[in-house]
Amino acid sequence: MGFATHLGPWLLGTVKNTTGTTAGTIRNMGATEVTQSGATTVSDTTAVTLFVIPAGSQITNFFVDITTAYSGTTGNTITIKTDGGTTLATVGGATTTPLAIGRATTTLSGTNMATLLNVGTTDMIVQVVYACAGTASGGAATVTCQYIVKGSDGAANPTSV
Repeated sequence: MGFATHLGPWLLGTVKNTTGTTAGTIRNMGATEVTQSGATTVSDTTAVTLFVIPAGSQITNFFVDITTAYSGTTGNTITIKTDGGTTLATVGGATTTPLAIGRATTTLSGTNMATLLNVGTTDMIVQVVYACAGTASGGAATVTCQYIVKGSDGAANPTSV
């Protein structure tokens, strides 16, 4: 099996154009979701690039799978952000609880919802930073971004047929 690239969005469905008012005659195509992943460790205390999201894409979620526990003595926070510094999601926080092995719950930044809905007219670099107020030790994870590829203008549907 090989790899292939596609310039998205990749629309799937059975009815391309609406020709009526009942199911089966109303456009039902939607854009597919895709993912990218990158690794991070406890030593990533300055921004490290994970991957690049295509222009116009809509970010639907981040998953952080911790493979080695983060055991900082005071707070363990993984911040997922743009290369311009806009926070997209975080894991952990200012508690003494270590980030244990397993899938960590991410908190999407509601203040940057516009960026999550459309990353902009140019590709967006996604970075990660680890922070610990105390002594950091251990820690490795894989960050996965789930997103919908759209046109560079953010459109998921053609404006004309």
